[in-house]
Amino acid sequence: MTPPHQAPDDPPNEPAAPAGGATPHPGPGSPAHAGPTHRQPGGPAGDDLPYYRLDGSVRGAPLILGPSLGTSLAVWEPQLDELARHHRVLRFDLPGHGRSPAVGPVTVARLAELVLALADRQGWDRFHYAGISLGGAIGAHLAVHRPERVSSLAVVCSSARFGDPAAWRQRAARVRAEGTGPLVAASASRWFADPERSTGTLAGKALLADLAAADPEGYAACCEALAAYDLRAELRGITAPTLVVAGRADLATPPAHARELADGIPGAGLTEIAGAAHLAGVDRPEAVTAALLGHLGTASPRTTGERVRRAVLGDAHVDRATARGTPFTAPFQDLITRYAWGEIWTRPGLDRRTRSCVTLTALVAHGHHDELALHVRAALTNGLTPDEIGEVLLQTAVYCGVPAANSAFATARRVLDDVLPEE
Repeated sequence: MTPPHQAPDDPPNEPAAPAGGATPHPGPGSPAHAGPTHRQPGGPAGDDLPYYRLDGSVRGAPLILGPSLGTSLAVWEPQLDELARHHRVLRFDLPGHGRSPAVGPVTVARLAELVLALADRQGWDRFHYAGISLGGAIGAHLAVHRPERVSSLAVVCSSARFGDPAAWRQRAARVRAEGTGPLVAASASRWFADPERSTGTLAGKALLADLAAADPEGYAACCEALAAYDLRAELRGITAPTLVVAGRADLATPPAHARELADGIPGAGLTEIAGAAHLAGVDRPEAVTAALLGHLGTASPRTTGERVRRAVLGDAHVDRATARGTPFTAPFQDLITRYAWGEIWTRPGLDRRTRSCVTLTALVAHGHHDELALHVRAALTNGLTPDEIGEVLLQTAVYCGVPAANSAFATARRVLDDVLPEE
């Protein structure tokens, strides 16, 4: 079993803009976030409520976002702008993290009570919930024990049981004795798929710095909450529509943990994000955002288009195209992502196999051989066999001309020789 995860604390929460709607968020470490900031006393059992922030229109559907151990509410910055377009978003800090004070012994059930108190403070009878790691465990507990409050659930890089309880208690004891500073050096490989690159960014440095600043007692109490947490026997009690998101490079809660959640929760969907470690929303923000928006039913054409484009053409191609982009070409790339991939390729009238056939034919007809090579690969991804691709090209010989089909066969042959193993 992989040792328990400890994630970084995010940057301190900065002064907020006036209420009324979300405005652009510079991201972790920036001095100017948007959206109203709230810190109000009076939680359950006389304790203070956690520090929290609200973003998005007051008319948006309520959405609560829970952070991972060691992070602050700023861990959700990469997703915030898109989520706040359609939701009234409430993010909170765990006890002893960010701006929330440590509140003594806690359990996941106790943390869930604090979340309900925050929702009650806003007058929300029901809300959508998404959480990372420990934040996901809080949401799963709510979905089991207070199903009438949870409209939908998304758990990101989380688990029904976070490994050996003794290891969590040992970590709690160490942090009480030494603070969180000694955890920092070995943390990056757990948080990021490419630690060297990620920790060289401003956001990565801020995450590491904030881990070191976490309150030892608050962090240790959350470790003990994870040690006592085991929801495996209760997963079938979750009735809210549920999405489980896993990072394929996550060492802390490997994809097997996500599959256990998805298998145990009736009707749950599972999305595995390539190239993402435990903080998948930081490693691969666009992919995680697209998954969440699709689950919440609020995906924009731009976000949906990015997801479909990557699914059809592959991450490597899209990443290369994005890297080659310039301010001059950006409007065109945005156009094709929204219009071609976000609106046409997602229409329900044709499946992707059929759309590949149509696309191959059109590219042959106009002699677009570079695009044809790209879409021969895409056709394989969409389920066409080499023989079926050959049939499409034969059809073009009749209606587009033999010379056009001849060039198309040569292009397709080069792609197939490159992609398919020798027989």
